[in-house]
Amino acid sequence: MKILCVSDQIDPLIYSNSIKDRFEDVDLVLSAGDLPMEYLEFIVTCLNKPLFFVFGNHNLNELGLYKPGFEDRFRHQNALDEAATLSSGATHLGSRLVREGNLLLMGLGGSLRYNNGKNQYTNFQMNLEIIKLLPKLLLNRLLRGRFVDILLTHAPPKGIHDKDDPCHRGFSAFLWFMRVFKPKYLIHGHIHLYDLADVRTSRYQNTQIINAYSHYLIETGDLP
Repeated sequence: MKILCVSDQIDPLIYSNSIKDRFEDVDLVLSAGDLPMEYLEFIVTCLNKPLFFVFGNHNLNELGLYKPGFEDRFRHQNALDEAATLSSGATHLGSRLVREGNLLLMGLGGSLRYNNGKNQYTNFQMNLEIIKLLPKLLLNRLLRGRFVDILLTHAPPKGIHDKDDPCHRGFSAFLWFMRVFKPKYLIHGHIHLYDLADVRTSRYQNTQIINAYSHYLIETGDLP
């Protein structure tokens, strides 16, 4: 299986007329956040492959369509329906667990809270997002012998690929998630890579952790 991962930066290698030639053999696309919906729609249209995404802490104009807050529920429904068509073809994975073929995917969007902006969470709140999905995780284990294959996040785990500044710290909730539920991959964004020496991939127990900044290809034979 070949998976195209994207996040945080519009990559000219992808946003081009040659996207089909470069990525025609991709089976799945995962977006780890902070990308405009028009960019995701372009990828879906050109590659005609399933695309799953989470929101980050930027490019949140359409967040209310997928995860409505109190004020979003009072917007006119026709306006919501019209805006939703702009992202047709891409599937929101935030705080959800889904099956794509035989692949089990789970998403946890947002960043650690640093200025009370949209889609920011305390570590306690992120733990609650995980707990909400416990019934589905346990059902996967019972029916399919595993909890989840890929966890798609925006922020990284605490102490792995994260930074010291308040905006770019990772979630400790993701560490215990990996210890308990053992996903094969955790794919995140949020941390920009400006130096070729920057670490993009790491391993934590049974999980390969990948920073999807700009774009990254995973070729794996160990997924269903």
